[in-house]
Amino acid sequence: MKNKLRGSICIATAVIIWGSAFIPQSVSMDLIDPFTFLFFRNSLAVAFLVLLATAFDIGKCSMRESAAKWQDPRLWKAGFLCGLGLCMGTTLQQMGLVYSDAGKAGFITAMYIVLVPVLGLFLKRKPTKGAVAGIILAVIGLYLLSCVGVTQVNKGDLLLMGCALGFAIQILCVDLWGEGVDGIRLNCVQSFVVVVFSLVMMLTTETVVMADVKAAFGSIAYAGILSSGIAFSLQIIGQKDLDPTAASIIMSMESVVAVICGAIILKETMTFWEISGCCLMFIAVTLAQLPEKKKS
Repeated sequence: MKNKLRGSICIATAVIIWGSAFIPQSVSMDLIDPFTFLFFRNSLAVAFLVLLATAFDIGKCSMRESAAKWQDPRLWKAGFLCGLGLCMGTTLQQMGLVYSDAGKAGFITAMYIVLVPVLGLFLKRKPTKGAVAGIILAVIGLYLLSCVGVTQVNKGDLLLMGCALGFAIQILCVDLWGEGVDGIRLNCVQSFVVVVFSLVMMLTTETVVMADVKAAFGSIAYAGILSSGIAFSLQIIGQKDLDPTAASIIMSMESVVAVICGAIILKETMTFWEISGCCLMFIAVTLAQLPEKKKS
C-alpha cells in the first residue's frame, strides 16, 4: 500500500509538470524552431540528470562505483528503446504545437493512453472490453475536438496523433525493459537519444539564432529540467510501484491540467464541440485502462 501511494504521488506530480509544460512549449514556438528547442531542452535535461544521479550516489557508493553504473548494458538497451519512443513523441508534439493551442494539444496527446492496449496486441496482450469502448469514444472525441467547424483536419492534429503513438511506445518500453534499471539514469539515456536526433535535424533543417535561444531560455529551462528531467524520472520510478492500469489512469489527467493552464495563463477558449470532444476523450482514456472483471 505504501509503495502504491508513493507511485501515485510520483506520477501525479509528473502529470502536473507535463500539463503545465504545454504553456512554455507553446510560447517558445514563437521564438525558435522545434528541433532547436528540443536540442537545448534535452541537452539541459541530460546535464541535470547526470548531476542528479551523481548526487544521489553520494554517501552510498564511491565515485568510481557511481560511474560504473553507467556501463550497465541493460541501461543502454532500455534507454535506447525508450528513447526512440520519446524522440518520436516529443518531436511530433513540439511540431504540432506550432499549429495547435496548448489545451487542445494536451487532450490529443492523451490518446497515448488509448493506444497502449492497442499496441499490446503485438505483445499478445488482449485489450479489455473497456479498452475497445475507449478507442471508439476516443475517435468520436477526437473528431469533435479537431474536425467540427473546419473543412479538413488540422496539420497540427495529425502531428499530435503521431506524438501520442510515440508516447505509447515509450510507456510500453518502460514497462518491458525498465525493471531493475536506475530510473534517473534511464531517463538520462532516453533524453540523450533525443539530443542526438534533434541535433542532426536542427543542423540540417533549421537556422539557429542564439539571441532567440537566449530569449526562449526560460521555456527551455522549464521544459528541460522540470518536464524532461524531473517528470519523466518520476514517471519511470512511479511505474515501478504501480500496475500499468493505475499509472495510465493517473497520467491521463495531464490533458486536464493542460486545458486548465491554457485557459488561465493563455486565456484560450474552447467551443462547445471542443469541450464535448475533450469530455469524451477523458472518458475514453479512463475506460481503456479499467481492469476487466473476472468471471466467477
